[in-house]
Amino acid sequence: MSAVPEHTTGQFDLNEPDTNSLAASEDYPGRPGEYEGRHRAEADGLSVWATAQSTGPVQRRGRYVPESVKHPARMLPAIAAHAIAAYTEPGDLVLDPMCGIGTTLVEAVHAGRDAFGIEYEPQWSNIADANIRHAHDQGASGRASVIRGDATRLMSLVPKALTGQVALVVTSPPYGPTVHGLVRPGADGVVKYDDRYNDGEDKGNLAYRDLTGLADGFAEILRGCATLLRPGGAVVVTARPWRKRGELVDLPSAVIAAGLRAGLVPTERCVALLAAVRDGQLVARPSFFQLQQVRKARSSGVPMHLIAHEDVLIFAKTRKDSGSANTHWGGVVA
Repeated sequence: MSAVPEHTTGQFDLNEPDTNSLAASEDYPGRPGEYEGRHRAEADGLSVWATAQSTGPVQRRGRYVPESVKHPARMLPAIAAHAIAAYTEPGDLVLDPMCGIGTTLVEAVHAGRDAFGIEYEPQWSNIADANIRHAHDQGASGRASVIRGDATRLMSLVPKALTGQVALVVTSPPYGPTVHGLVRPGADGVVKYDDRYNDGEDKGNLAYRDLTGLADGFAEILRGCATLLRPGGAVVVTARPWRKRGELVDLPSAVIAAGLRAGLVPTERCVALLAAVRDGQLVARPSFFQLQQVRKARSSGVPMHLIAHEDVLIFAKTRKDSGSANTHWGGVVA
């Protein structure tokens, strides 16, 4: 889809026992039996999610701490909130294995769900903790925690008691510094900043791998998610293609392949709008980089349009789980 331009809160110390948070969950009740054999999506649900009726900064204003803006690839809160509302009930357990500043966790606790996330970079896990504390200060009733670690080793980080307890996984793979960041005018032109996940290029961070390495790492993450997922649970992954040196990098297809390698079954393919809907028209909300790329392409005679959505790829654990799904796979149905 395109448009013409116009917790228990706290970190986990893996060397110390955790006796307070939901991840120390020998007592976490879970509700695995309640959703066996059925899917949370409503039969008349739309596959187009209107998730950008307000801009990202407006969605986060007052709900997230100001430092959140430094992360180069923040998920729109409305995307996480829509997935949580569609695929879970209050009291369910939500996971984001690449949680960044904690968007999925914040939206989950505000909706009365419990949540936990994995984050590789200490800078972002600290901000995620601050966002969870802020949500609780605002009256959020769910519990949430952040584990610092490498999500490709998910099952070595998470208590075994959570196996089969997760109702919903919501996450997004990283895109790297070629896609994200902020800009400001400088003496020598436009200056780009806040476009990296860490100060160096730690190859442990999937953002700094090539597409093959990213897909392989993401498949390992999804394999762990499949183990934690309960019967009838769902995995929701947002992804979008990008262009590098003029060539399209098809990340959504790589995510689908990674999910299949992880033993998951695709059940739905939706779109989350990055543009507002006004009087039946899309109002694009492009980044500086998107506008720059489209303008350059058009000046050279290539009729490029702005990307106005992210793909939302939804998986189930087994084919039996997907049998009653509202399947839009392979096409978008509004």
